[in-house]
Amino acid sequence: MRKELLRMLESRKDEMIQIRRYLHEHPELSFKEEKTAQYIADFYKGKNVEVLRNVGNGNGIIVSIKGGNPGKTIALRADFDALPILEETDVPFKSKNEGVMHACGHDAHTAYLLILADCLIQLKDSLAGTIKIIHQHAEEAPPGGAKSIVESGVLDDVENIFGIHIFPTHPAGFVGYHSGFSLAGRSFFKLVIQGVGGHGSSPHMANDAIVAAAHFVTAVQTVISRRLNPFDHGVITIGSFDGKGTFNVIKDSVELEGDVRYMTVENQKLISNEVHRIVKGIEAEFDVQCELTYTADYPPLYNDPKVTADIVESLKSMDDPDIKEVAEYPMLSGSEDFAYYLEKIPGCFFFIGCKPKGVESAYFNHHPKFDIDEDCLLVAAKSVGQVVCSYYGLE
Repeated sequence: MRKELLRMLESRKDEMIQIRRYLHEHPELSFKEEKTAQYIADFYKGKNVEVLRNVGNGNGIIVSIKGGNPGKTIALRADFDALPILEETDVPFKSKNEGVMHACGHDAHTAYLLILADCLIQLKDSLAGTIKIIHQHAEEAPPGGAKSIVESGVLDDVENIFGIHIFPTHPAGFVGYHSGFSLAGRSFFKLVIQGVGGHGSSPHMANDAIVAAAHFVTAVQTVISRRLNPFDHGVITIGSFDGKGTFNVIKDSVELEGDVRYMTVENQKLISNEVHRIVKGIEAEFDVQCELTYTADYPPLYNDPKVTADIVESLKSMDDPDIKEVAEYPMLSGSEDFAYYLEKIPGCFFFIGCKPKGVESAYFNHHPKFDIDEDCLLVAAKSVGQVVCSYYGLE
């Protein structure tokens, strides 16, 4: 079955590319992917599978491929939402939805998994077990789609789960892995500081919210430099400081928004506690009122070490011209809601190179000029197909 599956995938590479380009032309934002979800559902019409729609808190789709004999159940996931970005690439299949772009590769994720799923459907009589295909909505926008799909209970029987993400740091043919904590967790906070406005010439008669907010910006950086273990990783970024006013008017209110990244659940709690503590100190020191909204969006992503080791062994054993390198990938400070699956189900989320040919330094994910080498589609399909075959002991 393994050789037959790889042969089938090779023969359908052009179809993967066509699907990816269609999806790229018709991107939809998180929680608004109605047409994309319909396109995916239509792909499975007439096929001998069970299709569940509107799974979770949006347009999630679960396709169950039941093998010819009973056995273990695994899941494969691809996301299909796009980003609010005005595309600046020069490709003929550029986004037709102005201001929305598949700038993170979810079009590629969906394209490869649709074809891989279809090939597995055709070969399912040789399979002893069930494969659940997760077409997930809303990866990009918290609370995301993964958490709600997990909470729906539809994956309660899944023993292991696998997913990939394309990155342009390496050329097509590269497969990267990292064991243990691999991607950062992410939290968001908004802080509104309320002081007392007044005339710039008479600060003693006012209570300057900008001074208090500026102190917070400086103080919160000490959480990383003085509270976090130096061998751990963390980032606090103040991405918005809304204090615009008039040059001679003391602002009565300032609003800040921040982004927090961390690699362990313990540091998620530590940073949250420290930010809350600093806010209380700001209130006392500057006699202002603070309203803090602090939300843990996505947890750190943890790849099960044993599952990851098995995947690496399987992929390195492949004698395939399309899989050119399998190597360890560094931890990433980006976040992924695939982490919610891995909190409950042992699995592995690994990485596929997609750097465009002839490019030394490619535009990274989320850039308006993000582009890929479409050879990565076949690499992704073959890699995940190999994982499936190895999991079920199929030769």
